[in-house]
Amino acid sequence: MTGLRSYLIALFCFLCSAEASGRNVLDSVELRHGIAFFHELKYPEDFSHFDYVNPDAPKGGKLVQPTQINFNTLAPLQEGGSNPPSGGIGFTTETLLIRAGDEFSAFYGRLADRIGVTDDRMALVFRINSKATWNDGVPITAEDVIYTYKVMGEILTRGAYTNFIDSIEALDERHLVFNLTEPLNVFNIIMIQYTPILPAHYWRERDPTASTKEIPVTSGPYQLKEIKLGRYVEYERVPNYWGKDIPVNRGRYNFDVMRHEVYRDATVIREAFRKGLIDLWTEQDVRYWHGSYDIPALEKGLIKKIRRQYGIEVGVRRGIALNNRLDKLSDRRVRQALTLAMDFEWQNRTLHHGYHKRAQSFWPDTPLSAEGVPSEAELGLLEPFREEIPSEVFDRPFRFDEIDSVKELRVSMEKAHRLLRLAGWVVVNGKLTNSEGEIFEMRFLTDNPEDSRILLPYFRQLNQLGISTSLRVAESSQYINRLRTFDFDAVMRNQDILLPPVQELNSTYHSKAALAPDTRNVAGISDPVVDFLVSKAVKAKTLPELVASCRALDRLLLWQYYQIPLYAVDLRRTVHWNKFGAPDYEPKYLPPFPDGWWYDPSKAARVLDGD
Repeated sequence: MTGLRSYLIALFCFLCSAEASGRNVLDSVELRHGIAFFHELKYPEDFSHFDYVNPDAPKGGKLVQPTQINFNTLAPLQEGGSNPPSGGIGFTTETLLIRAGDEFSAFYGRLADRIGVTDDRMALVFRINSKATWNDGVPITAEDVIYTYKVMGEILTRGAYTNFIDSIEALDERHLVFNLTEPLNVFNIIMIQYTPILPAHYWRERDPTASTKEIPVTSGPYQLKEIKLGRYVEYERVPNYWGKDIPVNRGRYNFDVMRHEVYRDATVIREAFRKGLIDLWTEQDVRYWHGSYDIPALEKGLIKKIRRQYGIEVGVRRGIALNNRLDKLSDRRVRQALTLAMDFEWQNRTLHHGYHKRAQSFWPDTPLSAEGVPSEAELGLLEPFREEIPSEVFDRPFRFDEIDSVKELRVSMEKAHRLLRLAGWVVVNGKLTNSEGEIFEMRFLTDNPEDSRILLPYFRQLNQLGISTSLRVAESSQYINRLRTFDFDAVMRNQDILLPPVQELNSTYHSKAALAPDTRNVAGISDPVVDFLVSKAVKAKTLPELVASCRALDRLLLWQYYQIPLYAVDLRRTVHWNKFGAPDYEPKYLPPFPDGWWYDPSKAARVLDGD
């Protein structure tokens, strides 16, 4: 108790010293219901609900979903070896803001019902909703926000993602100021809206990283009802949830009960679905999507196969990152030859039933994707580097060759041979060799055995070029260690990115991340022109600036052949028992699933009858 009293006295002194300067900030800032970047807010001050939900959706029913995560803790700040429950646990917590699903980069108040920015964009002011309470009845205050960011910075490496915050000052119980280390940008807001606020009065006397089965105090629309480690976790809707009628929540969180059952194997999940033990499954393997659900229930309409938006996750779903740190891959002509040897069309037809779409951009099907030749705005960014980058960047639209016949494959392979010769590599006794007698070898790394289906046919083309190939399918820890030490020539990996991509551009493409372990720049891209364009995109203040810098960057990455993009992030493939209702349309940027769906008793009765 003495420790708690000392903490409260220190907090009181801190608040008093901060009050004068904070009040000056508060008086000079216009507090609004939301904030947008690159465009105006779509929804007005008095909006009642988002357009993409049904505000009259009925409440009730149960949703059962599978999870492949074998959770072992309810602690909110997990460290190595700890796994929280997936999916529904996010519905027990809340953030200051929520992102709009049908706007490019707009955020509206949730725990905070007002947000303001100073003229110099060096401070953010939030006002906590006066109705906001934890599920034990204690009001949510500015103290909870300060506590959350304090423990995050002390405990988690995630603190590195919030280093744009210099300090946080509480003006009173409801108002607080985020003092920033840099002018506010969309990345800062994205990180704030990702951060669930913790109850200081509960966690201050506990360790938020320690493994626990104790159900914690939370504030969201759902609360934990029952949990059996390794088997299932069940959530129940909070009937007196404080935020059920605020605009960003109306029409959402409609199921009375949500249950997540643990299935470690996807094959077992598919069988459980067909038997009706779970309600829906989002299929990742197109082989099973193609024919595994063609059962009588599908013909009767008792089961539905639907495609759903992926939301702000865009880009390359699967690709090959070439290790550009290596001398043999430092020549653009070599990287282009390796790209030409990939017969994507054959693989898609033969292995994936034609479902995949080649990623012709690093953020395809978005306004930021390079199209045609560079625009005037792009040329303004690229022209100073004309002598340093490929001439094709200025003269030609980029597109991967589409190979639809054996003849076209032969032409592509001949181009690859010529490029390798120009780069100083010739075939000697069937092996591609340089002037120093070194044989060209490519060691591929993956942690997914299924990647062999893609790589082994590719190896046939590489072997025809005289390249020796090998594949290492590594277990998780070995895979991570090899990535950290750059012990690979090429690695199969997901290369998706969040929209707008500024949040991850530095860690994915900037030179500073090329030699640092545990970044997204696995390919080791280190290019001063890329660095310049990344900086321009991150600092963009208007949509035209963002579009020009991202398109120029996309164009340069493609023409430099640093990586081999394969298939793009596409619509999700979901199969579900037909006993639910859903809004008429799904927004592109953040689809409300499953929180925008609802239970339909009449449909459920038909499923139960099997007719």
